[in-house]
Amino acid sequence: MGHKVNTLSTRLGLIVGWQSLWYSHYPERIKEDFQIRKYLENRLSKANISRIYIERSLNKVIITISSSRPSIIIGKGGSEIYKLKKELNIFTYKNLLIKIFEIKKPELDAVLVSKSIASQLENRGSYKKAIKICISAALQVNVEGIKIKISGRLNGAEMARKETYKEGRIPLSTFRADIDYHMTEAHTNYGIIGIKVWIMKGEIYGKKNIFNIFNFKKVYDSDEDYELLYSDVD
Repeated sequence: MGHKVNTLSTRLGLIVGWQSLWYSHYPERIKEDFQIRKYLENRLSKANISRIYIERSLNKVIITISSSRPSIIIGKGGSEIYKLKKELNIFTYKNLLIKIFEIKKPELDAVLVSKSIASQLENRGSYKKAIKICISAALQVNVEGIKIKISGRLNGAEMARKETYKEGRIPLSTFRADIDYHMTEAHTNYGIIGIKVWIMKGEIYGKKNIFNIFNFKKVYDSDEDYELLYSDVD
């Protein structure tokens, strides 16, 4: 089962929360969410964005961004946030609030690891070297296991193939296992190369507050006088 179903979707509601928190008017809001996420990923491509969470109330839309380079998003004195909010008003007429969280350890984030490998492949780097660097960096921050699967015309080979690199344990069918997963694509001269990353962070026993989506340090909240915030959360 763990090999056929998205690792995060099997844990949704158990130890993983939703990336969109709202209900009603489904067609309109899912379209807005898609447009906002697509625009932010293109607009902030250099900011190393991991995930974008969207929460809606009656007259308010709260956009929470996790990034390993939050200073690029914020700008000097929050100047970039002002521009970003004006640009996002194209997609929604409601009041926008933007919160930014910093990822201190990008080696533990499957999204950032997969994007790092993809960018190196697009710059004609060696896929084996890129994968080994990511695996060694993850093991240094004490993950229980990491698995990376890559498929396509590797190094420009005539025939596409798949290769899997694994260190540690990845219990995909254990629901209490806190496994981060992401799939991305690298667009190379030889075609598209798919990259899948699984990172095992440990096991969660007991009840978890799945709506507490971030354990990162909050660095910006547009609802609090446009000031930079630094919390003590690791």
